[in-house]
Amino acid sequence: MSSEQKERFKKEFIARLIGLSVKTIKFADELNKTPSLRSVADQLIRSTTSIGANVTEAKGASSKRDYIKFFEIALKSAYETQYWIMVVENYNVNYAGLIKGIKSEAIEVSKMLNSSVQTLKGKKDYKI
Repeated sequence: MSSEQKERFKKEFIARLIGLSVKTIKFADELNKTPSLRSVADQLIRSTTSIGANVTEAKGASSKRDYIKFFEIALKSAYETQYWIMVVENYNVNYAGLIKGIKSEAIEVSKMLNSSVQTLKGKKDYKI
C-alpha cells in the first residue's frame, strides 16, 4: 500500500468513526426518552466517541508504545460499545432495528482496530 493510499485509508477511517459517533448520539436521543435508559445512553455515547478520540489522539503519541496504547484503548472502547448495544437490545427488542447499523459498524471497527493492534505489535497471532 502506498503512502498516499495509507493516508486516504486513515482519513476514511476517521470519517467512519465520526459517523459512528454521530449515529450513536442521535440514537441516544431516542434512548433518553426512557428514564431508565438515560445512564445507558450516556455510557454508549462515552464509549463510542472514545474510539475516535483515541485513534485521533494517537497522532500525537510520543513513541510507538504510546501510539499502540491509544489503539488498545480505542479497541477496548469499541468492545464496550458492543456491550452497551447488547444491553439495549436485551432491554427492548424494539430498538433492534434502530441500533442495527450502529451494531454492525461497531463490530467492523473492532475488527479493524484489532487488526491494527496486531500489526503494530508485530504479532500475527495476537488475539484480544
